[in-house]
Amino acid sequence: MNPTPDSSKRKLQRVDEPASRVGRLPAVLDYGFRPMFLAAAGWAMIALALWLAMFAGYVQLPTRFNPLAWHAHEMLFGFVMAAVAGFLLTAIPNWTSRPPMRGHRLAALAVLWLLGRLACLVSAELPAWLAVTADLSFPVCLLAFATREITASRNWRNLPVTIPLVLFIVSDVLMHLESAGISASTGLGWRLAVGAPILMISFIGGRIIPAFTRNWLSKRNSSRLPSAHNFIDTAALGVLAAALTLWAFLPGHHLSGAPLLVAALLQALRLARWAGLATWPEPLLFILHVGYGWVAAGTALLGLSSFDTGVPAAAAIHALTAGAIAVMILAVMPRVTLGHTGRALTANRSTVVVFTLINAAAIARVCASWHPESMIVLLMVAGACWIAAFGLFEIVYGPMLLRRRSE
Repeated sequence: MNPTPDSSKRKLQRVDEPASRVGRLPAVLDYGFRPMFLAAAGWAMIALALWLAMFAGYVQLPTRFNPLAWHAHEMLFGFVMAAVAGFLLTAIPNWTSRPPMRGHRLAALAVLWLLGRLACLVSAELPAWLAVTADLSFPVCLLAFATREITASRNWRNLPVTIPLVLFIVSDVLMHLESAGISASTGLGWRLAVGAPILMISFIGGRIIPAFTRNWLSKRNSSRLPSAHNFIDTAALGVLAAALTLWAFLPGHHLSGAPLLVAALLQALRLARWAGLATWPEPLLFILHVGYGWVAAGTALLGLSSFDTGVPAAAAIHALTAGAIAVMILAVMPRVTLGHTGRALTANRSTVVVFTLINAAAIARVCASWHPESMIVLLMVAGACWIAAFGLFEIVYGPMLLRRRSE
C-alpha cells in the first residue's frame, strides 16, 4: 500500500527517471502526483479565496450552485479529488507493478480536471448537460484507470479503493441534480462525498501509518512498535462505513448518532495502538497520526451533534473536512513528493510550518461554528491559515514537482 517506497532506492530511481528514459516529456508529466498535487494545492487556495469573497458579498459567480453548495462542491470534487488522483496515480503502479500513467494521457486527465472546475464555475452560462459531463469526466476516467490497472494485475487486495471513487461519482451527480432543482434528498450528495475520503483515509491510512511508523521506530531500535492488524482494525473500518452511510441518509438522527460515537471510539482505539507519540521527533511521520486523530475527533463530534449536546453540526463537518481530510492531504503530499523524487523522508522547517498552519485553519474553522459572535473573525483567520498553508506547500514543493532532481 506504500506509495512512497521508503526502503527501496531502486524503486525511487525508477520512478524519477532521467529525461532520456521517458523521452522529452516535461518533468511535470512524468508521474501522476506531479500535476495533480500542484492542481490540488492551487485550487485549495483559489476556491477558498473565491468562497470568502462570495461570503463577504464581493463576488457573485455565474454558477448553478448556490454559494454554499459551490464551496462544498469545489472543495470536495476539485481540491480533494485532485489530491486523491495524485495519490492513486502514484500508488497504483507500485501496487500492481504496471507502468504509470504519464505523458499525453496524464496531460489529458489533468485537462479534464481543469475543464470540470471551469464548467462548474460558469455552469449557469452553459447547458446543464455540458457542465455535468465536463465535471464527471475526470472522476469517471480516474475510476476506469484504477479499476483496469487493479483488475489486470489481479491486485484484489486494493480493489476496495475504487469504492470511494464510485461514491464520489454518485454524490457528484446528486449535487448537480439538486442544483438543477430535481427532487433529491437535500445535502445527500455532499454528505456522501464527505464520507468517501474519510473511508479512504481509514482504509489506506490504516495500513500505511502503522507500517511507516514500524519501519521508522525499528530503525531506531525502539521497544515500542505499532500493534499488528487485528479485529479492531476490521471493526473500525466496517463500523465507520456503516455509520457514515447512515448519517448521509439520516443526518442529525439518533439512529446515525449512536453508530458514529461507536465508530469514533474504535478509530481512537485503533490510533492509540500505532505508537504515534513515539514519532514526535519526525514531523513528517507524526502528522499522519495527527491527521488520523482528526478522523476520530470529527466522527465523535458528528455523533454528538445528533443529540442534544450543543455540538453544532457545522463544527463536526469541518473537523472531518478542514481537519481530517485537509490535514491528511497535506501530510501525504510532501511525503509522496520527497519519496518519489529521491529525497530524504524528513520535514524541513517550512514543512513544519505548513503542518502548523493547516491544523490552525482547522481549529479556527471548527471554533467558528461554536462562537457565532466571533464567526467572521475566526473564518478570516481560518481562511488566511488555509491559504498560507497551501501557498507555502506550492513554494516549497512546487519546484520539486515541476523539475527532475537532476535538472
